[in-house]
Amino acid sequence: METPQITAYLKTYCGWSAGVRAILQKYNLPYTEKDIIANPAFRWEMEQRSGQPLSPCVEINGTMLPDISGDEIEQFLVEHQLVGQNSAPVGVPTNAPCTDEQHAAMASGSAPLNFKPRA
Repeated sequence: METPQITAYLKTYCGWSAGVRAILQKYNLPYTEKDIIANPAFRWEMEQRSGQPLSPCVEINGTMLPDISGDEIEQFLVEHQLVGQNSAPVGVPTNAPCTDEQHAAMASGSAPLNFKPRA
């Protein structure tokens, strides 16, 4: 299988974004991450390319998948035969927002819980 070209418009700390990262890492897929919180120009770019303001948005081989979860990314990758099905655990929810505990940690300025932004 040829490695797909992937650009992911994600938030620094977000349950949905963590799920997308987890799925891409599960399949060991290289991708370009554009953090729409750290760089507002990426948010503008995402909105222009996707036609809407909700994130995460992931572009795979030129197809924009707007407002998408990790589960939906995985389904797209498998259905388009870009990866083979993999049942390995990922360690974070792949179809969920931040928990109340994570929101509280972010609001207080303490370290976010269970988030591993990709470097």
